[in-house]
Amino acid sequence: MIKLDILSDPICPWCYIGKTQLDRALQQVPDHPFEIEWHPFQLNPDMPPEGMDRREYLERKFGGKEGAIKVYGGIQRHFEEINLAADLGAIKRTPNTINAHRLIHWAGIDARQGPVVDALFKAYFVEGRDIGDTDTLADLADSAGLDAAIVRKLLATDEDVQMVRDRDAHSREMGVNSVPTFIVMNQHAVPGAQPPETWLAVIEEIMEKLGDDD
Repeated sequence: MIKLDILSDPICPWCYIGKTQLDRALQQVPDHPFEIEWHPFQLNPDMPPEGMDRREYLERKFGGKEGAIKVYGGIQRHFEEINLAADLGAIKRTPNTINAHRLIHWAGIDARQGPVVDALFKAYFVEGRDIGDTDTLADLADSAGLDAAIVRKLLATDEDVQMVRDRDAHSREMGVNSVPTFIVMNQHAVPGAQPPETWLAVIEEIMEKLGDDD
C-alpha cells in the first residue's frame, strides 16, 4: 500500500471538495493503492473555544460583508458545478475545531477516520450543525460506528489536545500553509482540491511503478 496523508480542517470548504473529488476517483479504481490517514490543521487555531457567529467571522476574515459574499458566492458556485450538496446559509456558527480533530484522531485508532470525516463535513456544510459542540460530536461518533459514551468522556478531558496542536504546528513548520494538502508516499505534496482526473493520473502512475517493481 502507498501512504496518502491528508492535512485538512472539517470547516474548510475546499477540504470537503477535495475529499469528494478524491473519493470519486477512488470509486473508479476499487483496487487503488492508497492507505489514507487524516491529519489536523486548524484554519483558526486562535478561535475561542465556544466558536463565534458565522457572519461576524466571515466579515472579519474577508474585510466586510461584500468580501464575504464574494468569496463564499464563488465557493457555493463550485459546490454546484461539481454537484456536491451544501447549504452554506444553514451555518450559524464557526466552531473551534480542536475537538473535531481529536475525534478524527480517535477514529483512526478504530480505523474509522473516513466515516468520521465524512460525517463532520456533512454535518457542517449540509446540515449547518455546530461541530464544536460535544453533543454533536458524540452523535457523529455514534453514526460512524464509534462508542459515543467514550467519546463524550474523552471530550470532557484534555486528552490529546496538546498532541493535536503539536501535529498542527509541525505541519506548519514543514511548510504547509493551506489545506487541503495531500502528501503521497511522504514525499510528494499535492496541494488543493484536485479534480478526479488528476487523482486518476496519479493512481495510474503509482500502479505502473508498483507493477514495474514486481
